[in-house]
Amino acid sequence: MIMTTSLDVNRWNLSKNWLLAALFFLATVPFVQAQKFGFVDTEYVLDQVSDYKDAQKQLDEIAESWRKEIQAKYEKIEDLYKAFQAEEVLLTEEMKRQREDEIINKEKEAKQLQKQRFGYEGDLFRKRQELVKPIQDKVYAAIKKVAERKSLNFIFDKANGVTMLYADPKYDMSGEVLKELGISAVSKKD
Repeated sequence: MIMTTSLDVNRWNLSKNWLLAALFFLATVPFVQAQKFGFVDTEYVLDQVSDYKDAQKQLDEIAESWRKEIQAKYEKIEDLYKAFQAEEVLLTEEMKRQREDEIINKEKEAKQLQKQRFGYEGDLFRKRQELVKPIQDKVYAAIKKVAERKSLNFIFDKANGVTMLYADPKYDMSGEVLKELGISAVSKKD
């Protein structure tokens, strides 16, 4: 019969607890180390892509042209309204109603054109999709390649309102994405 003392039991419990803690630590370390993160500033990356700048310039020019077109329609409506006010006392009730209807219809047309050009999924939206989406797809493909090459599990985009309290610059993959796109980066100002 083996006799154990309370000191031996305490040692066994202590070493058993230490062993469990060590096993837990060893089991969790690979999981923590397996998660690799990086971040990209897509605003900065896209700013370096000349095709993107050209597309943005083209979109701005189109939007300005459409704004002028709509503004001209509203100016014409304003002229019609001023003419109506000046001549109103000379017009019959039938002529007044026709002029008012004409002004109302022109306003509806202008608002419809404005909605068609700038509304949700309007002409500008479709033009942006046509010009910018292929460039964004190319950038996201480069991001995916960088993530795979660097064995990163996650890449965050820190542009446009994504808040990061701290980002170690060594994890910034923006330069790698530009390299993947074949673009030499200019110095980045954070």
